[in-house]
Amino acid sequence: MIRTPFSELLGLEYPIIQGGMAWIADASLAAAVANGGGLGLIAAMNADAEWLRREIRKAKQLTENPFGVNIMLMSPYADEVAKVVCEEGVKVVTTGAGDPAKYMEEWHKAGIKVLPVVASTAMAKRAAKNGAAAIIAEGGESGGHVGELTTMTLVPQVCDVVDIPVIAAGGIADGRGIAAAFMLGAAGVQLGTRFLVAEECNVHRVYKEKILKAKDIDTITTGKRLGHPVRSLKNQFAREFFKKEYDSSVTNEELEAFASGALRLAAIEGNAERGCFLAGQIAALIKKEQPASEIIQEIFAEAELVLKGACKWVK
Repeated sequence: MIRTPFSELLGLEYPIIQGGMAWIADASLAAAVANGGGLGLIAAMNADAEWLRREIRKAKQLTENPFGVNIMLMSPYADEVAKVVCEEGVKVVTTGAGDPAKYMEEWHKAGIKVLPVVASTAMAKRAAKNGAAAIIAEGGESGGHVGELTTMTLVPQVCDVVDIPVIAAGGIADGRGIAAAFMLGAAGVQLGTRFLVAEECNVHRVYKEKILKAKDIDTITTGKRLGHPVRSLKNQFAREFFKKEYDSSVTNEELEAFASGALRLAAIEGNAERGCFLAGQIAALIKKEQPASEIIQEIFAEAELVLKGACKWVK
């Protein structure tokens, strides 16, 4: 059994977080991961406070284990959902797309442990100074919103500048990735793409099939021009977006409008042509659909074997 300061911090059986994927990470998936011994997350995305409250209460009916909420700080409802997690007794909050400093005092008073997602050492140091319980260092290999640095380069640098647990995210799908993250100094991992094919994940069947059929070169990054790049699977939408992004006759407003609602089209409607299928570069490593608990058990069993057998490579 692999135990780390992070798993002990949150009372987890395994030091793993399920990514807070918008339109995907709901109560069902969060509870399944929690029941499997990891930290499941509900994605608050751009939903309002009452939607989130319903999902939190639903998750409480499905698990007695701790779970968390991922809050996108650019959401127009961020202030509302920041209060809901306090009112509903959520134990852990992860944050993205901004600085959570304005909410930290309120969350700390409510006993919430805050884990910001960062893409640089400067962001990590600021979050630690403001009272983060741990840092999620996410490399550009991940699906969804991405930064410039890779996980391989980002994680050790973040570990060098903070004295709280660091969680590695991006480019991890199996035990080899987990073992590598530990060697970089991480005390845990966050996986998103691998959990897309969990049996309890309610994402559209088309989305799951695209992940299962993905090849190593099947992702693309778009949106750099707009200042918020995202990684997704290549399809008609992604290729058209990429082309428009480098067309000077297309305004930023037109580009934003073109992408509006594309993730929902993928996750909820399964629109293979017009949807945006967010996925990490490790999608090609994923070959089967499994219960969330089985995924967790399998990848940590793999990690233990890799760590125990490391000496065969180094004499």
